[in-house]
Amino acid sequence: MKILISDPIAPEGVEVLKAAGFDVVEKPDIGHEDLVKEIGEYDAIIVRSRTKVRSDVLANAQKLKVIGRAGIGLDNIDLDVAREKGIKVLNTPGATSVSVAELALGFMFALARHIPQASASTTSGRWEKKKFKGNELFGKTLGIIGVGRIGTEVAKRAKALGMKVLGYDPYVQSSEYAEMVDLDRLLSEADIITLHLPKTDETAHMIGKAEFGKMKDGVWLVNCARGGIVDEDALYEALKSGKVDRAAIDVFEKEPPEGTRLFEFERVIATPHIGAQAAEGQKRAGIEIAEKVRDALKGL
Repeated sequence: MKILISDPIAPEGVEVLKAAGFDVVEKPDIGHEDLVKEIGEYDAIIVRSRTKVRSDVLANAQKLKVIGRAGIGLDNIDLDVAREKGIKVLNTPGATSVSVAELALGFMFALARHIPQASASTTSGRWEKKKFKGNELFGKTLGIIGVGRIGTEVAKRAKALGMKVLGYDPYVQSSEYAEMVDLDRLLSEADIITLHLPKTDETAHMIGKAEFGKMKDGVWLVNCARGGIVDEDALYEALKSGKVDRAAIDVFEKEPPEGTRLFEFERVIATPHIGAQAAEGQKRAGIEIAEKVRDALKGL
């Protein structure tokens, strides 16, 4: 059987598939048009977030039996069409949880102590010690929206820092590390709000004008989840008014973002969707998805 790897995965994962006797083709830069043309050759495809396995791809996927996503989110795969065609879709929901959680905590430290701004100032030759007076995370109330694998990892670490942790998740009744509350209470009490939930019809623009209005004045917002969960126009207005004092963003409605007004604010720090981009997490994801795809194909 033939497997296409259209986004880079850990070499150890590739070796798992080769050792199982599969014909493995690595095309980490394949464009969408070429993917549409070539997908018919393959029994399985392994992707990360770059490759979009949409209906036009699946229409030509006559042999395709398995789609493997080395990561958590499945919003780059047309799940309905895959289901109709009987194609199994697999992912690695736990492999990069710690990687994303640590980025979220890193963002909180960066916001608290103005680390990116202070570094840029100092390396450009200035010495603005008084300008960068910051805050402690200790004693702050952290609101975690989405208390699944990643949210739980964030909560564990936040508790260790001496933070009060509130959690909201309609699918989680209780948590060892967070006091589960309704969304309105979380929005009104949290000093810092961090998002850890998938992008779905239910969560699209979940944080908008009305939700910002319920937050504390001067709240900090962290988004390492998915672009589109936060209404970026509403966030801009909240930053402009001071309702949101600081924001850290790893994901955007359009990636890469073009002409976003959010970057007008020095109080905003941003990264290019690197939540899962830790070597350890990527190694786990690559090996795990390779093993799942191997087992799925062997079981046919």
